[in-house]
Amino acid sequence: MQRNASGTDPDPLASPEYFRDPYPLLAAVRSRGPVQRIRTANGRTTWLVTGWAEARAALADARLSKDTARYFAGRPSNRNLAPAVSRTLLATDPPDHGRLRKLAMAAFTPAAVARLEPRIRALAGELADALAEQGGADLVEGFAVPLPIAVISELLGVPEPDRAAVRRWSDELFAAAAPDTVDRASHALSGYLTRLIADRRAALGDDVLSGLIAARDDGDRLSEPELVSLAVLLVVAGHETTANLIGNGMVTLLRDDALRARLRADPGLLPAAVEEFLRHDGPLTVATFRYATEPLVLGGATIAAGDVVQVAPGAANRDPARFDAPDSVRLGRAGGHLSFGHGPHHCLGAALARVEARIAFEVLLTRWTDIRPAGEGPDAVEWRRTRLMRGPARLPVTFVR
Repeated sequence: MQRNASGTDPDPLASPEYFRDPYPLLAAVRSRGPVQRIRTANGRTTWLVTGWAEARAALADARLSKDTARYFAGRPSNRNLAPAVSRTLLATDPPDHGRLRKLAMAAFTPAAVARLEPRIRALAGELADALAEQGGADLVEGFAVPLPIAVISELLGVPEPDRAAVRRWSDELFAAAAPDTVDRASHALSGYLTRLIADRRAALGDDVLSGLIAARDDGDRLSEPELVSLAVLLVVAGHETTANLIGNGMVTLLRDDALRARLRADPGLLPAAVEEFLRHDGPLTVATFRYATEPLVLGGATIAAGDVVQVAPGAANRDPARFDAPDSVRLGRAGGHLSFGHGPHHCLGAALARVEARIAFEVLLTRWTDIRPAGEGPDAVEWRRTRLMRGPARLPVTFVR
């Protein structure tokens, strides 16, 4: 990777190769040091954190703010993101972040998620039954996306006829180099959820959205804008991460006959497999940005107040300083991947994503004698063109009965 005249690295996230396989590009940046300044495609600069220790430290550093509303205040912009999308729980700092998280987390405790397992298993079975009627299928369209969409939609009370539109808007929020598409999708999704909340307020049910409307903590409750932004976050994060985790994991399994057979023979290994899939090829390559509220030193780099910092979990999870043979898939590794983040912003739905993925892999591996790649195979996967998330756009397979 050639450095430009300013001494910064070119943006690896802008390379056409990035969407196919970001890891060699990120490794090349990390080889220069765990924290490097890059010039983005729009001419701005950002610090990219690719080392595991430095990424973990950055994710928990209170000097690196997620309050994007404060960062953009007074700055000229041509963007028109809906506030409910630009000011979610992910874009707040303590103490507001802790308050919002506390009101929302009751729906996603391990005990609450465990109660959902029978329904998740039933939904996965229904999707597999539909696939079984075909000799082959696209696993992304037929399983990896519909499963988490159905789960989060049922949790929030999104009616079945509306789910295709919700999915489309959510996908468009991650469209690379398409700001107008992202902006339009943000307003469409937030407008829909505003209307859904109004409907639910008039007739509360037993879904999570009704629970958030009624949630109180020592007299505190969510305001209307907070409700809408939290609903947006739950819809988007509640299916994007899991869909990509399932898709990426299946790409890995389709490339490894021995591992596929091992997990089919012993589903008890699936929790460990899910953790390794999260590390090896996780659904989040680069996290949403932070900025320094005061000068700091990270990984030998001197970061000035106001500088933008992006943590790359995809790179950190393959840091050879932390993981032996990081490009290989090995079950039973010591934990420590950063795919769900670390610190105050650790993923609220991590427990749900783990359960959904474990059930998904179990159903896909045990429903048929085998599942194999179709077409040109898993090495010719068409990947989604997003800078932050990673997942296959299509994954054709055939089923062996």
